[in-house]
Amino acid sequence: MFWYFLYYASAIIILPGILFSIYASLRVKSTFKKYNKITTIRGESASNVAYKLLLNNGCPTSVTSVDGHLTDHYNPKTKVLALSNTTYYSNSVASVAVAAHEAGHAVQDNDGYFLLKLRSSLVPFVNIGSYLAFPLALIGVFLEYASLTSVETIGQILIAIGIILYSLSTIFALVTLPVEINASSRALKMLIDGGFITETEKRQMRYVLYTAALTYVASLVVSLLYLFRFLILLASIRKRD
Repeated sequence: MFWYFLYYASAIIILPGILFSIYASLRVKSTFKKYNKITTIRGESASNVAYKLLLNNGCPTSVTSVDGHLTDHYNPKTKVLALSNTTYYSNSVASVAVAAHEAGHAVQDNDGYFLLKLRSSLVPFVNIGSYLAFPLALIGVFLEYASLTSVETIGQILIAIGIILYSLSTIFALVTLPVEINASSRALKMLIDGGFITETEKRQMRYVLYTAALTYVASLVVSLLYLFRFLILLASIRKRD
């Protein structure tokens, strides 16, 4: 009875994480909207600032524009820093902060930042794990209750593999958080050292960037809760069998 209760209650476990994610998303949007209305004193476009930051740090990275809003990203494989159209041409505090943050990722890549390399190497495994984790664990549960000892052992191995695969998304979220915080720290330092922003703008951009970091904290919380739920579901299935 207890395991049946956990099975159905497990869906509620992830609710706080979902609510926190919604809060973080709304907070980021409102913060970006506010500081997107404030232009920097230099009035230089975000794309131009990003290009100069890359140049100053010896990064062989090109800067291009992509469709969408807040679709800004850096691709370590292609060495391309892509800024959304709304960021690329803008000279707002928010846009320059976002562009500098992505430049921070490019500098991380250029410096051989370990956690960025680790995150990139995890991507294909996380994608595979999201599809195979639960099926493998479920097959393992049924094999575990087979009559043959060898089959039971295989079942236990499959369960362990399923748990490991599922936990990869949590590890990915755990690695991503310091990578993003480090990119923001690099961005602010590069902007100040290069004379691109004032101290007041630095405080404004710090607020923008560290508010954006809330989304990565939320992703980590949600991932941990989903992993906990996965373990509960697995335990309840095994107990039921």
